[in-house]
Amino acid sequence: MYYESTRGGFKSVLSAEAIKRGIAPDGGLFVPEKSVSFTGREISAMADMSYQERAIYILKHYLSDYSDEEIADCVYSAYTDEKFDDKRIAPLVQLNENVNILELWHGPTCAFKDMALQILPHFLVKALRKTGETGEIVILVATSGDTGKAALEGFRDVDGTRVIVFYPQDGVSQVQKMQMVTQEGKNVCTVGVEGNFDDAQSGVKAIFTDENLKQKMEKGNLKFSSANSINWGRLVPQIVYYFSAYADMLKKGEIKEGDKINFVVPTGNFGNILAAFYAMQMGLPVNRLICASNDNNVLTDFINTGVYDKNREFKKTISPSMDILISSNLERLLFELTGHDPLPINNWMNSLKETGKYTVDYSVKKKVSDIFWGGYSSEVETLKTIEAIYKEYGYVIDTHTAVGVDVYDKYVISTGDVTKTVIASTASPFKFNESVVKAVLGDQALKGRTEFELLEILSRECGLKIPEGLKDLDKKPVLHKTVCGKFDMKQQVEDILGL
Repeated sequence: MYYESTRGGFKSVLSAEAIKRGIAPDGGLFVPEKSVSFTGREISAMADMSYQERAIYILKHYLSDYSDEEIADCVYSAYTDEKFDDKRIAPLVQLNENVNILELWHGPTCAFKDMALQILPHFLVKALRKTGETGEIVILVATSGDTGKAALEGFRDVDGTRVIVFYPQDGVSQVQKMQMVTQEGKNVCTVGVEGNFDDAQSGVKAIFTDENLKQKMEKGNLKFSSANSINWGRLVPQIVYYFSAYADMLKKGEIKEGDKINFVVPTGNFGNILAAFYAMQMGLPVNRLICASNDNNVLTDFINTGVYDKNREFKKTISPSMDILISSNLERLLFELTGHDPLPINNWMNSLKETGKYTVDYSVKKKVSDIFWGGYSSEVETLKTIEAIYKEYGYVIDTHTAVGVDVYDKYVISTGDVTKTVIASTASPFKFNESVVKAVLGDQALKGRTEFELLEILSRECGLKIPEGLKDLDKKPVLHKTVCGKFDMKQQVEDILGL
């Protein structure tokens, strides 16, 4: 399997090279040059496989320059009992006759990013060997809260790598921030940015393509890569859990071979739902992909109108991992839907950079709306959804998952479609416990308590076990205190690397 850039300036790259680079030299994103296709029989055969076996079977089609033994080593090193608190890795929980919740937060940092960032370091280490890389790889990460900790944890003390994470200083929860600034490891560093996630992400992208900095890096025998979902090695493991959810439904007898299902995905940077699109493209029987946004509903508007316009108020919400107005992975979808034509992609991305908006042509807009349905949930609706799900089912969901549930309800009301549906649950309710406690137990339960005190309240009142990765965070020493302005990120990188 070979990969090419969405901007057209880089082609026929093997997966190891694409994973090592993270982003293409022309600023585009790597995508497979051809599609992978599974038969119904192949998909049905996954019903009797473990999660690890499903992962190996799927990944080997995309990582053809890795041996089967290398892929198996990556998979079995990533998805272990020591790292995941459920042997099923991505368990499926039936909410009612029509809805299943896909719990993607059983890894060490309690968010779905672990599903990819526990395996990406293993991909990258092998990629360095395969490509004859002798220098050190510097992994730059922009995070809206969860990717940062997952990358820091995944790459901690991995030889040949250094990790620099930029996060919005005032745009993450207390738990998320403490997870990052207390991270141990000789090769990790975090920097708070005085701005929002889009500022951090734009800054990282600019650093990747800065020619002056590239020259300094080469002299220091350093190269940049990424652990964001702009890296194909981050995106491809996410395809696995959509097949896994379908296989689990087959195994339980909820569906039969060939039955179509819906997926609902709380979405910010468009990577998680893009993985579902690739699964659909590979032959997974999908009826509709439902894109769930919070009040930063730029994707909802795009799906409904074909106009992508980031020129709007950026809102800080109780689902902060989705507080994003520039959804980078949408570029990959558009490249796929235009038949891998880089010309319109370059035009649209240049327009986005220069004016903050672009409009796709009618044929692309129709393809988008045929596959995706977009909706959003307000803050009040999100809290009411958490409360309603707990009262009806005794099941506790976090704010991001609640956005997905609320948008799904709106989808059913709007379309009348009662196809069996899987809702991606992207974070443990403990990770955003202030909002969850408020929704489930009421304002009086907050009483000025910190998020760390509320962990105990949520555990006691709802009978849930606090995840190991979130215990005693407020008692750990702060190891990273750096804060910078959004225009000073490049200088921070140079200072950290001693350039």
